[in-house]
Amino acid sequence: MKEYSYPFSFDWSTQEVIDVIKFFRAIEEAYEKGIEREELMAAYRRFKEIVPSKSEEKKLCNEFEESSGYSSYHVVKKMKALKPGDKVYMDQK
Repeated sequence: MKEYSYPFSFDWSTQEVIDVIKFFRAIEEAYEKGIEREELMAAYRRFKEIVPSKSEEKKLCNEFEESSGYSSYHVVKKMKALKPGDKVYMDQK
């Protein structure tokens, strides 16, 4: 298991922090073993409710990528290109 921290805001409620971490864990899963598209889509939708700003999303995702090596952008892009019922799986580079 990798050791790194998840980006979050002190302005968020406890539940919002949990939901944002759930999104980043879904990103990890896409790289490590694959994740159902619908599960990832639900986590991303909830993330966007908490972080509606594109610039804030980019900032958080960049922080996560710097500490983990996992690109949220590429996972979400792939998720959007897939059909319902597909599994999102990212090849490790």
